[in-house]
Amino acid sequence: MAKAAKLFIKTYGCQMNVYDSERMAEALGADGYVTTEVIEDADMVLINTCHIREKASEKLFSDLGRLKPLKAAKPDLKIGVAGCVAQAEGAEILRRMPLVDLVVGPQSYHRLPAMARAAGHGVTRIDTEFPPEDKFDHLPARTALRGPSAYLTVQEGCDKFCAFCVVPYTRGAEVSRPPARLLAEARALVARGVREITLLGQNVNAYRCTDDSGVWGLARLIRELAGTPGLARLRYMTSHPNDMEDDLIAAHGDCPQLMPYLHLPVQSGSDRILRAMNRKHSAADYRAVVARIRAARPDILLTSDFIVGFPGETEADFAATLALIREVGFGMAYSFKYSARPGTPAAEKPAVDAAEADARLQTLQALITRQQRAAQGSMVGREVSVLYEKAGRLPGQMVGKSDHLHAVHVTDPLGRVGELARVRITASSSNSLAGTRLPDA
Repeated sequence: MAKAAKLFIKTYGCQMNVYDSERMAEALGADGYVTTEVIEDADMVLINTCHIREKASEKLFSDLGRLKPLKAAKPDLKIGVAGCVAQAEGAEILRRMPLVDLVVGPQSYHRLPAMARAAGHGVTRIDTEFPPEDKFDHLPARTALRGPSAYLTVQEGCDKFCAFCVVPYTRGAEVSRPPARLLAEARALVARGVREITLLGQNVNAYRCTDDSGVWGLARLIRELAGTPGLARLRYMTSHPNDMEDDLIAAHGDCPQLMPYLHLPVQSGSDRILRAMNRKHSAADYRAVVARIRAARPDILLTSDFIVGFPGETEADFAATLALIREVGFGMAYSFKYSARPGTPAAEKPAVDAAEADARLQTLQALITRQQRAAQGSMVGREVSVLYEKAGRLPGQMVGKSDHLHAVHVTDPLGRVGELARVRITASSSNSLAGTRLPDA
């Protein structure tokens, strides 16, 4: 019997990239590859890249440089680069790193097995086109499930063209997958033990598709998925404030499977900076959306994204961002100092002084940290629902996620992965909660 080829995947970036890496592993698995956590054992190394943050390409080239000794020791080793850096800089990757055997963009990874078969022995393959066929039509059934929670991509691409963002250029225009396929894939996931599904998209709440039954938006899709027997929880991310339609907001109040958690990026609290970012909403628009969401689901936990030091940002602009954070109150937020992405409109604008941007970022993060600790502290003494994802590091301990997406370490010697347990929260630490299991009702 032939020895199975081994695949090592390193993944950077968002949940979409995690999902993409799983699908690439499945595609190559149909060609005989099995995944390994030991890079030295690999017959193929695949780096799935993200182009959102600063120095993404430099990190990639550092990774590739560290692979040179392994390639020298194993000449038949195939090295591939996938994802958004591959899409944006494929030719440059091949020019600077001849050890790379294949480069594949995020819309073409269904072609990865054929590329891998053809690559090697001095033959390099590159595919960074936006193919006319739907990659999901050509991928094998889902197999790379690692627990009771799973991601499901429902929408890709972006038409918003925020001035700082490369996604429209690396992921393409907004495309929504047909609802029938999504419902079938979700049912298959549940049949394999998945109890929680997170719907993914670059602008997931822009999901829109039409079939013989009419128009589907994200709210209709959520309601249909909620009827899947055995599916206990639904989430979605990442959303744009302009696409929070009435029916989606209403679903937060009347769909029990939709968890009380929403990631809703705002980026800045200054209208002047929001206009410069081409966000197409004001700070008041964002506050109004938040008020409507909280009216529908008062216990919802909101998280967000912030960019500090965007070109032209003044102290007054930054103060407006802090004011919005204080008013809204977030359970957590991702915050970054602005970094220019090549090819975006903002990259041509003068940067804010680096030291000033650093100081503003520290101030903002300190405020967010206080809000996060307060949100977690308010959970102590409360009863929550926790979906067990794995055994904890301590004997008799399980680790899972609450309905508000907090990580929870639970004392439960008899707990099993996949259980949905009633838990009393007893303590809060910097990034997680602790609790004990309550008797089943």
